[in-house]
Amino acid sequence: MEINQNNALNRVLSDYALPVPNKATDPKSALGRDEFLKLLIAQLENQDPTSPQENGEFVAQLAQFSQLEESQKMSESFGQFSSSFQSTQHLQATSLVGRPVHVESTQAFLGSQGSISVLADFGAATQASTLKVYNSNGEMVDQFALGQQTEGRKEFIWTGMDGTDQRYPQGMYTFEVQASNAGVSETLPIYLSANVNSVTIEPGGKLTLNLAGLGPRSMSDIVQIN
Repeated sequence: MEINQNNALNRVLSDYALPVPNKATDPKSALGRDEFLKLLIAQLENQDPTSPQENGEFVAQLAQFSQLEESQKMSESFGQFSSSFQSTQHLQATSLVGRPVHVESTQAFLGSQGSISVLADFGAATQASTLKVYNSNGEMVDQFALGQQTEGRKEFIWTGMDGTDQRYPQGMYTFEVQASNAGVSETLPIYLSANVNSVTIEPGGKLTLNLAGLGPRSMSDIVQIN
């Protein structure tokens, strides 16, 4: 039997040279050392004796197979690293349960104890600033003059206590930070603290934090962990 230059070995190597990303590979179709050697021997046994394949072509095939094998090893190593990294992320996320984190929001839940941290982004220095707190009915229940502030992110704590040291009722409260310069007032972006009740690992490994009063939030939404 005569096998020309476009032989079975070249076709198999070509098939495996550029694997399709994210496609499961059938272990039975994987080209390993044994399969390669069998194909090589078959090629040698069946080549045309009057026109044998050049040595350089064999060397090229061996080099291609070696490159393929190294790529497969790198792919396996990367897969193991990715799996290990993902497991570490999951462990870190579960350690957040019961702890407060900050997310961008104008609302936060006040529980029977504890305070609420407010992070405000001041885009520029301001002459005056004010923190206002509203209950679920939209009534302002508290207000604080924050005074002059420099540019940057600043943290303020609302204890949840009124002027007589009585705690406000549990529930959702809305916060607003306003900055004034030369009589012009603007509402600033704010981030409020919320306790992590649980962590959900979504299909594909994505992490979702379930926050008290706010519901599910992506791990990427977290700007600060207390």
